[in-house]
Amino acid sequence: MKFYNSGADIHVPDGAAEEEALARTTYMSIAAHQDDCEIMAYHAIAKCYGAEDDWYTAVVLTDGGGSPRSGEYADYTNEQIHVKRSQEQRDAADVGGYGAVVQLAYSSEDVRTAKRDIIEEELAELIKKARPKYMFIHNPADRHETHLGACLRAIGALRKLPPQMRPKKVYGMEVWRSLDWLSEKDRLVFDTSMHSEIESGVITAFESQCTPLKRFDLAAIGRRLGNATFQAPRDNDVTNSCNIGVDLTPLIENPRLDIEEFTLKLILNFYEEAKELLERFTR
Repeated sequence: MKFYNSGADIHVPDGAAEEEALARTTYMSIAAHQDDCEIMAYHAIAKCYGAEDDWYTAVVLTDGGGSPRSGEYADYTNEQIHVKRSQEQRDAADVGGYGAVVQLAYSSEDVRTAKRDIIEEELAELIKKARPKYMFIHNPADRHETHLGACLRAIGALRKLPPQMRPKKVYGMEVWRSLDWLSEKDRLVFDTSMHSEIESGVITAFESQCTPLKRFDLAAIGRRLGNATFQAPRDNDVTNSCNIGVDLTPLIENPRLDIEEFTLKLILNFYEEAKELLERFTR
């Protein structure tokens, strides 16, 4: 497959031809950075791990060159950390048995604004080749600007496709802001309790992000454990690990639906839920 950036690449862990690897995709995630897919879409990774008919493809938009670094990586240049994180992403794909991982090697500024049209066109072509049934992307209330940019680029790409080429479902997932604030009617719970050794392996593959000053491995798994425990205050847990997401499919099915209004309605629903509970016990 021909990419816009010379530094972009596709890695297929089982050695299948690139076109074949993409075409077998059933679950796909589109994320901003290396390790974001592993943090927000582990449910998809686990569903496909060892399965005969389901295959997971990860798509990473940025080159990882501007990431924070500490410990033994503190003095790495942007180019060195780009090379390191890109290899870590391939290693994670090998551990998780991904169908493929595609790294598009854009800068964060490219994703946020500078090359929005180019990225959306490239993503649209990639999705046409993969035709996933289920897609996991960043959510539009994420507080990381590049994550928000990646979310908008993914939505923009999906809206460019004819309905028959779009996934059945598109989910917005938590990374740089937990989604446990979503009202009960908006909150989706994704079981992440399967294959605990793979769960650990795909996130610890990112050695440069598991340093004393930034323990993404502990944080990602710890959030899932906390999510499971704090889902239902009066019921037993149905799983011991989960991620929370929101259904973004309406934004794809209706391209005229305003993304800002859709997102603020989620916040309004939370407001109304909290308001109703307070009024019940204060009036």
